[in-house]
This record gives sequence, structure tokens and C-alpha cells, in this order.
Amino acid sequence: DALPQCLGPLPAKAATYCSKYMQRKGIKEFYNMKYNAKDPNFYSGIGLPGGADKEYVCIGVKASNYFMPSETLSEKGPGGGGWILMDMNLAVKTREGKVWSQDESGYARIYAIGDCNYGCVDEPGKKPDDWPIPPIPKISYPGEEQALHAVKNMEAMHKGSKKLKPTWWPWGAGMFATSLGPHDACFVLAANHEKGSGYMINWWIPAALQKELIESTKINECKNGCIG
Repeated sequence: DALPQCLGPLPAKAATYCSKYMQRKGIKEFYNMKYNAKDPNFYSGIGLPGGADKEYVCIGVKASNYFMPSETLSEKGPGGGGWILMDMNLAVKTREGKVWSQDESGYARIYAIGDCNYGCVDEPGKKPDDWPIPPIPKISYPGEEQALHAVKNMEAMHKGSKKLKPTWWPWGAGMFATSLGPHDACFVLAANHEKGSGYMINWWIPAALQKELIESTKINECKNGCIG
């Protein structure tokens, strides 16, 4: 990993817990190193001077918003950019900050929620920590909350109201359940956009059971079950 520890910006306690798990399982870790399959020195640096027999590449996220006009896509961001820009109401905007899809009444008609959007509302001349909405992790909870938010604003517009509720940094975006095999995990709560934020409040078998409970009840909800 190019970062100094696993789990990226999450708290050091959680990173240490995961690192100890990997050590027990014989998994070697290498940090402050950028992946470069074409560089022989890279493989030598991770103890594989002859190269790897098999590689599984799972590096970050990448935008797939090729269907949108370039003026609505970010020039920066995870994976090199290409994320749909949004305003404080989750409406798609241009790089100039203008709403991209206004109708004759001035309402926005197209909204970007979840992983497809930029994950923040930026402000030129300011650092990410000082933006109206700092960067939001690309995980499932923010997408669901943004979807409900957009629908509520659409309902308000349908009733003729122009008082739309602005978006926010979803509190659930700070919850991370990291699986460590079928019988181990760690759970971080209250993380935010600041490096090292959050608290590891659950780990080992209880965290694995918690993750299983979340997954099973969520699937049940999607099936319109009575448990989810």
C-alpha cells in the first residue's frame, strides 16, 4: 500500500488489529510502496525478485460515468476523477457551479447519489476540510441516505415548494465493518473526513456476528421481508 498503514485513514487501533490478524495468517504487509508491475525493483522490494505467479488487483475505486457530459464530471478525485459533480441539493452541476438540468420552473431534474457522485461539495480556494461537504466515503450507507434525501426534495418540488433541504455529511458514513475471514472482523464508529478519526468499538467474533447480522437483515429488507 502507498499509505503508511492498512485501512487508510481509519484509527490506528483498528489498523493494528487488522495487521496482527494478517501476521497470524502469514500474510506479509508492505506499506509506503506504490504498486508498479512493470518495475523489477518493486517485486524485489516485496521479496519476490522473480515476480509473482498470480496477481489479484484490488486498488481503490474508479468512476464509470462515461455517459455524462464532461462538463458535469470532476477533474480530480479517487481514481483520477470523472465523478459527477453535485450541489448542496444533490442536483447535478457543471464545473462552473451551475445547475445542469433546470426546467422552466427553475427546478433541477437530475440528481447524483451514492458512488457515482463526487462525494463532496467543493469550494474553490478552500481546502477539502473547509468545503461545504468534505469528502464522503464511497460505501453503501451514504448512498441510501442521499437517495431518501433526493426523493424527499422531489416530493417537496411536486407540491410546489422551492424550499429544498440541503445535503449533509451522513453520520453513517463513519461506520466501517472490516471482515477478517468468516470468524473475525473489526467495527469502527464515528469516523469522519479527518485522518485517524473514529473508534474501534467491536472486534473478533462479536464483530463478525454483527457484520453477518447487518448483511442478512439488509438482504431481507431488499426482499421486503419482515426482519429487515
